[in-house]
Amino acid sequence: MSDRKRSTALALASALAGTAVLLAAPAAHADVVDVAYDCKTPIGDKSAVSPIDIKAVKEGDGYKLTMSFQKGVSSSPVELGKGAMSPSAVVLVGGAETASVPVSGASNPEAVPANTPIKITDLSGTYTPKKSGKVTFTAGVLTIKALGTTTTCTPGNSPKPSLELDVTGAASSGGTGAPQDTLPQTGPTDSALALGTLGATVLLTGAAGVLWLTRRGQRAPRS
Repeated sequence: MSDRKRSTALALASALAGTAVLLAAPAAHADVVDVAYDCKTPIGDKSAVSPIDIKAVKEGDGYKLTMSFQKGVSSSPVELGKGAMSPSAVVLVGGAETASVPVSGASNPEAVPANTPIKITDLSGTYTPKKSGKVTFTAGVLTIKALGTTTTCTPGNSPKPSLELDVTGAASSGGTGAPQDTLPQTGPTDSALALGTLGATVLLTGAAGVLWLTRRGQRAPRS
């Protein structure tokens, strides 16, 4: 390989490597967290611990959250027939912004015997971030409705987040009355992301320039 070709290959590899570093997003960090629920039931106070798992999948401008319970957290003194129980909960968002995301799930697919821990189906909801940055997702209040009664279960052990994720806020068109062609104002985090993208564009452009100059240099002179 000639020195010119070797230099071109090294320049291209360096540019692409720089692009990968700038565009790479930190991986999400997830934990299965034990949540100690204190439940107010129609027959008195009860408590139970359930490991909670929260997952997030990108969908459009938002994220679909799925909250999974690995153990039952309450029971009924009478049998609950199929579809008699309706669960819902709140996922607390912290970090770059503070929010509460309602999540809900299907009713019990099978009958639940009396005095048996009620298995909560997966609960899901959509979180659309308004700000960019690192956010956390923590299990909040769980509500169980069955046979005309309501049971409210509150985490009593200040559980740590089940999921930590870097998110990008939904694009906006600026303040009310702003011209449509006006670029939206962004905060420091947004500016950093914008600069990262710009840097990647410059690197890619540089790589394309090197290739173009190399090809041009390899053209045989016309006779």
